[in-house]
Parts: sequence; structure tokens; C-alpha cells
Amino acid sequence: MTVQHANNQPTTANPVILVPGYRDDASVLTHLTTFLAEQNFPPYPITLVPSDGQVRLEVLAHQVADFVNRTFAGDQLLDFVGFSMGGVVLRYYLQRLGGLERTRHFVTLGTPHRGSWTSYGSNRPGIRQMRPGSAFLRDLSSDAERLGTIGFTSIWTPFDLMIIPACSSAIAEAHDEPVFALHHRALITSRRSLARVAEALGRPFHPS
Repeated sequence: MTVQHANNQPTTANPVILVPGYRDDASVLTHLTTFLAEQNFPPYPITLVPSDGQVRLEVLAHQVADFVNRTFAGDQLLDFVGFSMGGVVLRYYLQRLGGLERTRHFVTLGTPHRGSWTSYGSNRPGIRQMRPGSAFLRDLSSDAERLGTIGFTSIWTPFDLMIIPACSSAIAEAHDEPVFALHHRALITSRRSLARVAEALGRPFHPS
């Protein structure tokens, strides 16, 4: 399928759904959205509501599913990029709501795949789910090998003070890419990190 994206140039790249993180909306992804459009990847940033942990992450994952079903034909292949909590939400969509079957590339940025100790700072349902060893994360880990059937890349920085320990973003099923970014949000603003996202989305992938 050929998609007409923001700069009116046709591209055969898959649409890229971008999901922000905790207390964020689509506006925080402006740098990433602009960069991907310049690289001929058609970006679709979305906002999940509420994004402050008041609801369980499954609720937000269903919002992703609703957006995908409303916006794209059932046979349209897609790529997904999740920042921070957005990456965990996307994992639930991919692994539990059927998204994996239509996904070719999945990129996470500073996502606590194995939890973050900072999640103990809040007792909100969605935040508790990101605590290390939570039932939610254990469930996703139970069949995480399924993520090996797509092009999965985890980009993170060892200087991340939001995801503790920062290496919690590393996951065996992903192509692991630590980058030099000075803080958590720099992962979605620095050219170095944005270039890694484009490289991951452009990496040839042939499903097994």
C-alpha cells in the first residue's frame, strides 16, 4: 500500500503509530514525528487518555486497538514506536489484542520492559503495573518470545533517571540499542536517538 504522508511525497513504508508515555500526549512526540516524516516514514502520533496511571494499562492498549481499527484497513501492515510507558502499552496490544499479526517493526524508547523502581512512587493502578515483578509484567514475559517474530528494537540510555535501573529497558527478545542521551526525554528529542529509530524502522525484516 502506498501512503501519502505529511510532505505530500508517496512512500511504501508502513504507517508508524507513535505512542507517548506517562503524563504525555502526542505533542511530546513532535520532534520524532517531524524527523520520521522527513525520512519518508508516515507518522501517526496518538494520545492515550488518561495517561497518568489512573487506569490500568490494558485500558490504554484498547485505545490503541480502537485507533488502528478505525484508521487502517485490516490487511495494512504497521510499525509501532512507544516511548516509556507507551512501549509497555504497545506490548499488551501486540501480545494480547492481536496486534502482533499485523506488525513488522516495533521500537521502544526508554520503556521499562522489566519494570522501574520509580513506579513505587505512586499507587495508581497503571503505575503499579510497571513495578518490577508485577503480575502484569510477568504475564507479558510469559510469551515474550513471540516478539521475536517481528523486528523489535529497544533503544535506551544508561543515564535514564526515570527508568531505574536503566537496563530494565533491555530485553532478550529485542535488538538492544543503548544510546548516549543525557536523560529520559532526550530519547525523543536528540538527533542521535531519532536516527536510531529511523534505522530500526528501515531495517529489512522478513517474518519467519
